[in-house]
Amino acid sequence: MSGHLSATALNNQNLLRALEIFVVVLVWLFFLRVIRAVWVEVRPPRVRAIDPTTGESRRERSGKFHLKVIEPADNRGTVYDLADEITVGRAAGCGVHVEDAYTSNLHARVFRREGAVWVEDLGSTNGTWVNAEKIDGPTRIGRGDLLQVGGTVFEMAR
Repeated sequence: MSGHLSATALNNQNLLRALEIFVVVLVWLFFLRVIRAVWVEVRPPRVRAIDPTTGESRRERSGKFHLKVIEPADNRGTVYDLADEITVGRAAGCGVHVEDAYTSNLHARVFRREGAVWVEDLGSTNGTWVNAEKIDGPTRIGRGDLLQVGGTVFEMAR
């Protein structure tokens, strides 16, 4: 009987050792994930090849996008160049400053991802609209699409 007891104790000890190793591996995986997340946030931006004749990167030459104001009539024709990311709203720091009572301070964000242009609502009160449809997440927009932020309507142009 004592041989059976020692075998059970040995199995329990092996199980505890395996669980101990499993927990250590999980802790290491967690730390590696944290280090990766920090690295992604603090690494320097990638250097783009610049064409010396035009001063533009290959990505910029492939097509500069603009937001052109369609409404209201008193701002019609105003054009905003789109860089990699731009915010739209009433706040002074926004790349596209909109003076409109229906626009939030930080209303929307327009950004590039994988060569395409996307728009995302930033929790605005009245929502962001693309081609008369309210968006609820990042939405791809292209040339000719209409972007409405409050009472201001922009046309996506190249």
